[in-house]
Amino acid sequence: MNDKPFIDWGWVSRHLDDVAELIGQHLQLTAIPVAIGFLIALVLATWATRHRRWIGPITAFTGLLYTVPSLAAFALLIPITGLSLLTAIIPLTTYTLLILVRNIVAGFESVPADVLEAAEGMGYTSRQRLWRIELPLAVPLMIAGLRLAVVTTIGLATVAAIIGDQFGGLGQFITEGLQTSFPTKIYLGAGLSLALAFVADFLFIRLERLITPWSRSRAGGR
Repeated sequence: MNDKPFIDWGWVSRHLDDVAELIGQHLQLTAIPVAIGFLIALVLATWATRHRRWIGPITAFTGLLYTVPSLAAFALLIPITGLSLLTAIIPLTTYTLLILVRNIVAGFESVPADVLEAAEGMGYTSRQRLWRIELPLAVPLMIAGLRLAVVTTIGLATVAAIIGDQFGGLGQFITEGLQTSFPTKIYLGAGLSLALAFVADFLFIRLERLITPWSRSRAGGR
């Protein structure tokens, strides 16, 4: 019977610097694509809600980008951008667009029509109405989209390890563990990715409650 533990904690304690470095890389691989994706999605969703005939084509296009396998995307980009961080950032950014565009559009559409009419009656311009009325009321669904995009990207970012150990994130542990048949690295990479996803989800829930206290008060009054 093999009493060897799944994780060699002695090895982990000797490589805490490596663990911290790969966590930092993984956070970078998550934060940059989500931030860029959110800005692009906000522009697309705002345009689509102002020109509703574009909602379908934009959603279809972002959905098409979401279906491209990550390995295929990396293979197509490596001859152009090389083994660089940009090669990982581009596909990971495109994967956030479908989630974010749908949620931002849904957030804008959730704004009551009578509120928009009242704002128009008060002389608000289209830009003022966007920043003062629509965006604040759309925040809960936007954050829901961000939560899903972040958690999804944390999982997808592990695939970036094929580009190289400079940008591999926690996926580097998984890749190295499979190559050397060392389960500690596999479980460590997968476990830490899962932990990051749970922490990110929890923080976004807290953020939503912090910046939208009215939604919590409304729910409690029912």
